[in-house]
Amino acid sequence: MMGEAMEISNDKKVIAVVVTYNRKELLRECISALISQKYDNCRVLIVDNNSTDGTRTYIDDLIDEEKVIYKNTGENLGGAGGFNYGIKEAAKMNPDFVWVMDDDCIVHNNTLLNFLVADSKINRDYGFLSSKVLWKDGNICTMNVQRKTLTKNVEDFNTSIVSVTMASFVSLFIPIKIIREFGLPIKDFFIWTDDWEYTRRISRRYPCYLVNKSIVTHKSANNIGASIDTDTEDRLERYNYLYRNDMYLYRREGFRGIAYEIPRLFVHIIRILKSDCQAKRKRITILIMATIKGLFFNPRIESIKNR
Repeated sequence: MMGEAMEISNDKKVIAVVVTYNRKELLRECISALISQKYDNCRVLIVDNNSTDGTRTYIDDLIDEEKVIYKNTGENLGGAGGFNYGIKEAAKMNPDFVWVMDDDCIVHNNTLLNFLVADSKINRDYGFLSSKVLWKDGNICTMNVQRKTLTKNVEDFNTSIVSVTMASFVSLFIPIKIIREFGLPIKDFFIWTDDWEYTRRISRRYPCYLVNKSIVTHKSANNIGASIDTDTEDRLERYNYLYRNDMYLYRREGFRGIAYEIPRLFVHIIRILKSDCQAKRKRITILIMATIKGLFFNPRIESIKNR
């Protein structure tokens, strides 16, 4: 069994990459939790997607080049672009591991330590490690449940380590050698599916794991993911990214992926038709057209230089 009783030396360098946009209060809480970790050899890299809420001033007293580094992207690159930028910058610091998360991810004081315990137990033979993600009420955060297979969610949140194929960017722990082998998240995704694509890219070649003793709290507004049949009409254009990116992801899996994605799309259409939402035709049109775009979408995967 894994546990933090195992002695872990401070010789492994970790860079925690936090992508933020206009959530300065949550970001401050996120940073404070990170610098309170039981493991000392961890620097925090803040990637600000050009926030307009005074983020830089609000966290100014926490910025310290030795511990907390701040970088502004100059424009809103979306979540995908932010993680692409952040992992690239982190790699320049030549760490042993890169640990990525959103600004509303609040780590516990032994979250990182338990990753490092797992790293030692697994003999560093893996592609990535992922935390168990709780919501604000202490229950599992449904939008961050890892996939055990291409189509089935993880259900085991008790066993020390659980094999997974896909995970979110809410506390993902990646050895630098894996990043140098597989490159960066696809910035052209802008939002949605970038984390699943990236983790699946890795898990096709390496075993990957959920570490149930590495726990974070995700302070998202709701404990449910966005859905085209319930979202407000002013947010519908965002779903052009979701359905295009999802089709790219599952198309890459060949027949098995397409056989999963197409029936899933019909289920989404039926949900729209049965719901009491407005603009049903617009919702269905976005779903269909974005899916068609995904059939021909071939974004570039960026690599980073080896050292």
